[in-house]
Amino acid sequence: MCQFVTVAKLGDIPEGRGRVFTVGERRVAVFRDGGRYFALDNACPHMGAPLATGDVRDGMVICDRHLWGYRLSDGVCPEVPRLKAETFEVRLEGEWIQVRVPAAG
Repeated sequence: MCQFVTVAKLGDIPEGRGRVFTVGERRVAVFRDGGRYFALDNACPHMGAPLATGDVRDGMVICDRHLWGYRLSDGVCPEVPRLKAETFEVRLEGEWIQVRVPAAG
């Protein structure tokens, strides 16, 4: 059973940006958009580029390598729905951002 892991303090991730964290054996990109936090696998499903460095706009992260966009809410690429970044549950616990990530494999 996976548990929530604290990754950052509220305010550590600027609005419209993402940061990458290691949770267990996984690299997780946590984004802040519209005051809400979202977590996706950091690897772009298209070619594996890091998503955390991409721009956040209109509820999506845009991979800065090939400009594929993925919805923060469900990880789906609207242009190619078969491409989907894995998403993870996020919760705020006091002043901390926590994510729940299943073990790799």
